[in-house]
Amino acid sequence: MQTTVKIILDQKGRDVWSIPADRPVSEAIKLMAEKEIGALIVLEDERPVGLVSERDYARKVILKGKSSQGTQVRDIMSTKILYVHPETTVEQCMALMNEKKVRHLPVLDGSSLVGMLSIRDLLRAIIDDQKYTIEQLERYITG
Repeated sequence: MQTTVKIILDQKGRDVWSIPADRPVSEAIKLMAEKEIGALIVLEDERPVGLVSERDYARKVILKGKSSQGTQVRDIMSTKILYVHPETTVEQCMALMNEKKVRHLPVLDGSSLVGMLSIRDLLRAIIDDQKYTIEQLERYITG
């Protein structure tokens, strides 16, 4: 059985943290630190318009000498959001992340945002699947 996004979300939870596009970057960084996450969905008029990550902060604020208080989230967010769906497999997610060089994938069920995956979530699922396979093989061998 292939592990899907739905299975991962059922295990880890479906919390999605977001921030309005007009907020200062400092608020985004503070929220990510509090929630121990690496990215936030960016909203305008209650709809997703981007994704902001710690990587965006490092590359577009720190390295450019900008102020995190004086820079709005909309100025550093990534606007090309890649989505996956609950039926998407871990392998498909990993291939997409690798190809597009991203570390976070929002999850849509229809038009509803129902979760967020990180590369860490996917790696954890792969390791769990491998442990299960190894256990089954050991049982078969020692049968």
